[in-house]
Amino acid sequence: MAVEIERKFLLRNDEWRTSVQRTVHIRQGYLANEKTCSVRVRTSGEGAWLNVKSLTVGAQRQEFEYSIPLADANTMLDTLTTKPLIEKQRHYVIVGRHTWEIDEFEGDNAGLIVAEVELDDVDEPFDQLAWVGEEVTHDPRYYNTQLSKHPFKNW
Repeated sequence: MAVEIERKFLLRNDEWRTSVQRTVHIRQGYLANEKTCSVRVRTSGEGAWLNVKSLTVGAQRQEFEYSIPLADANTMLDTLTTKPLIEKQRHYVIVGRHTWEIDEFEGDNAGLIVAEVELDDVDEPFDQLAWVGEEVTHDPRYYNTQLSKHPFKNW
């Protein structure tokens, strides 16, 4: 079974921008967003994936991801997914042995910036950075599944 362990944070400032190693544009939408799991389609660059993730609140969730043809993903995003789509620039910042993924949202979620760090263990220590602010791992409003239903612009 695949398990994702991820912690999510708001940001205090823009100091992280000077450490960005690369940025990709992500477009994603939900085929199903139920009580037990979500089924997501995502494109990033020339790649595309179908993802199934448990809808448990917290740092640890089941996650299964499968590569799919880009043309299929774009068709699903355009015709089958719930709107609005989640669109964002994902910035990668490497600090020590961890890669921080900083999502700068666009469209209906513009203005929201969230940083995530994936861990190997729930209790794994990681560098506490000056630009990392309040932890929102346990706040479902910041989950992409919720942002597709209740966009940031409506908060």
